Amino acid sequence: MATDLTASPPATELHRYVEALLANLAADSSTPLPAPSFPDDPSSWLPPAVQALVTILAGGDPLEPLTKAAGRDQQNTALFLCLALAVAGHGDRIHASWLGTAFGAMSLERPVTHGQRALWLAAARGAYGPAGKIFVLRKLDALAIPEHAEVDEWLQALAPGEPAVVVPAALVDFPELAEIPELAKPVQAAARLARLRARCTEITSTRQADSESRTPLTNAAAAPATAWQEEEPLAVLRTMAELSGPPGPMGSLVSHLLDDLRPGSDPYLAAIALHVAAPILRGVAEELAADTKLTPPDAVTVPVLGHPLVLHPEGPDEASMAAAEREIIADGVQDRGLPWLAYLSLGLAVALFVAAVVYWWPLALLGVALAGLGGWRLWQLRQARLSDAAYVERRLTELKDLAEGAVWALHAYAREAEARAKQATEDTTELTRLLRRGPRAA
Repeated sequence: MATDLTASPPATELHRYVEALLANLAADSSTPLPAPSFPDDPSSWLPPAVQALVTILAGGDPLEPLTKAAGRDQQNTALFLCLALAVAGHGDRIHASWLGTAFGAMSLERPVTHGQRALWLAAARGAYGPAGKIFVLRKLDALAIPEHAEVDEWLQALAPGEPAVVVPAALVDFPELAEIPELAKPVQAAARLARLRARCTEITSTRQADSESRTPLTNAAAAPATAWQEEEPLAVLRTMAELSGPPGPMGSLVSHLLDDLRPGSDPYLAAIALHVAAPILRGVAEELAADTKLTPPDAVTVPVLGHPLVLHPEGPDEASMAAAEREIIADGVQDRGLPWLAYLSLGLAVALFVAAVVYWWPLALLGVALAGLGGWRLWQLRQARLSDAAYVERRLTELKDLAEGAVWALHAYAREAEARAKQATEDTTELTRLLRRGPRAA
């Protein structure tokens, strides 16, 4: 709810008194205000409502001003008194019927009014005791929200930032195996279930220190009323008393619930939202637990050194292994052709040796040089072929070792599957127990 807290309030005796009254309530002050002396306005519900509030806080009988205010605007009167008494820490003094009148009708098709959201917040924080919290729960339950909900939206709000791939301990050395859908689904299901359980535990572990007389809505730090956050009930009271600007845009019911579920939200509101989402979460937990029990496939195809290998529990598939070995040999052994330069050099060397004997002996020196060049080229070719053979041997050995390691990793994955399914069952049981406890645990 947006409010212009810097705007000057109307210069009337009524508004000056209400400004002082709200500041007094917000500061949790024990100093009583003087009795109101502003004139009544027959066209406004606010003057008698303020008189009724002051009378209630003083321990008197508010029947006369309350009747007058309700006759002019019953809903605004009830809303003003419910929120003001909550801020003052006297939410237990409201009449049982006021909450229903103040809250009004709620619908999935209409946005939540700022007054409804303020009452929602006050009740969630225990301003009206257990009865107020149950009142809000029944309002939300009556709308059958889970029947109109997108499951993924609720799960993303409750536990955002889910990783695309979860690598189990057994597959740490072979993360490519964790990307295979048949192997990834059980692991991701177990991880998601654990995250949901952790978030639900976080929400339901919040304890409300004191919800009977003094409520968390009071401003124990005695900060000025204008310093309160715009979502607080005090901001609605200021708007109702025309002490601030017009209210801001309103949010939908589902958007409020999704925001309340997100990490870092108000824990009391999160408990209410978790109660609403409970039917969805129970169904999701059962599906995730079932996914963790999926049997690993009998064979998986995984790239090893860039070659697709079919792996079985008893070892790599022979046909795919042979195909991979042929590809490694074909890629590793280069076609270097015949050493024509070496042959030509050696042939010329022989010719020069013959010419040296027959004609002129210094030609033998040139023959020796050409023979050396031809021999060096032959040696170079031999070394290259030996290097190719060694490379192919290393790649073949690496292929075999990796294939065997991947098979052992699959065996370890299968052993982990039993423990993973058992943990998922425990998570589901605990999650169901937490959801059954409901927001009263918070």
